[in-house]
Amino acid sequence: MPDGSAVVLGGSMAGLLTARVLSEFYGQVTVVERDELPDGSAQRRGVPQGRHLHALLARGGEVLDELFPGLTADLIGAGAPSGDLLGGIRWLLSGHRIRQVDIGQPVLFPSRPLLEGQVRARVRALPGVRLADGRDIVDLTASTDRTTITGVTVRDGAGRTTTIRADLVVDATGRGSRTPLWLEGLGFARPTADRVHTDVGYASRTYDMPDDALGTDRLILVNWTREHPRGAGIARQEDGRYMVTLVGLLGDYPPTDPDGFVDFAAGVPLTDVHRLINEGKPLDDPVAFRYPANIRHRYEHLTGFPEGLLVLGDAVCSFNPVYGQGMTVAALQAAALRRHLLGNPSPSWRRYFREIARVVDVPWQLATGADLAFPEVLGHRSLKTRLVNAYLPHLHAAAVTDASLSAAFVRVTGLLDRPEGLLRPDRLLRVLRAALSR
Repeated sequence: MPDGSAVVLGGSMAGLLTARVLSEFYGQVTVVERDELPDGSAQRRGVPQGRHLHALLARGGEVLDELFPGLTADLIGAGAPSGDLLGGIRWLLSGHRIRQVDIGQPVLFPSRPLLEGQVRARVRALPGVRLADGRDIVDLTASTDRTTITGVTVRDGAGRTTTIRADLVVDATGRGSRTPLWLEGLGFARPTADRVHTDVGYASRTYDMPDDALGTDRLILVNWTREHPRGAGIARQEDGRYMVTLVGLLGDYPPTDPDGFVDFAAGVPLTDVHRLINEGKPLDDPVAFRYPANIRHRYEHLTGFPEGLLVLGDAVCSFNPVYGQGMTVAALQAAALRRHLLGNPSPSWRRYFREIARVVDVPWQLATGADLAFPEVLGHRSLKTRLVNAYLPHLHAAAVTDASLSAAFVRVTGLLDRPEGLLRPDRLLRVLRAALSR
């Protein structure tokens, strides 16, 4: 049996996955969460994005099944829709509906409460893991010389404070992470942060629609373009309802009044969305969510950092949620933490953050590169970014008839393949031939 103790700050997906990994290396793992955690699937205050459409990217599903064998089958058994990454999704990219064909790569579209509830139940059942919910994080505790973190002080609902001692503390509290502030208080430098401001707004609403409203598809996904900076997603949920999420860029927020919601959908560049909304019966009022910017904290550049502390998930890097990368990248970081601990019984923050940076690099490149295709989005545009953003609309146009290009692109978005593969000579030739034929 492992010995020692660890504390995970935050009980959302990143924190739960971290607890699962740490349970292999520490005899006692405590997950501290501000919310009262439900036993099953339920919306909660600490996950405002839980009321909006979610998809677990293909690579994320693979990692979750590695950490929790049988999870995908149980989610499907609980009603979570599933389908092929290409054959089961109606993709509209750069204004082009790309060709659909099954590529043998399943993907899940569970609601966030269902997915988190299933994962949380498995974490609760792990020996040595305790969920300390309903507790606010007050501060970290440190050694006398302030070079080593020794635990965390928490406050319960009655105002009582308690110190939880730990050999390792992992901050998985998300975008509101206080680690940069704590570092400054301990005499360390804050990490620099890269920001790409997109000013994205969501609005979601659930509908009653016929079982075959989407035909054989499981998800409609409409990505924005420079000419039409609005997007949308529609998928059936495990309770039989259909969730419709509308999204706008650069302050073009979808309204939350019912008439405004419908009118906004008319501006989405795929008429299927507006038609389905008009044909469906609304079951609730639209709810909103705002996301100002992609943020990446560059912990790998620090020259000093306290021992006994690591950071994971959105607390390291948070992405524009329209690309659906958050949970998958958190899972990949948890897998990287597991590999790190297998090779380093005493974790090295310096090596760990370098390893995490490699995990984050590609999804950060994909998300921010796509956002920087809009001239109004402020940020550095490398020559590579400009070339890729000029190339992708041509690839999407070619993918209308070329299923091999469709498959190549969605495998990159699912984080299964590296984006450089889209520039293979044979694929460049296919794109060029298609462009010349048009």
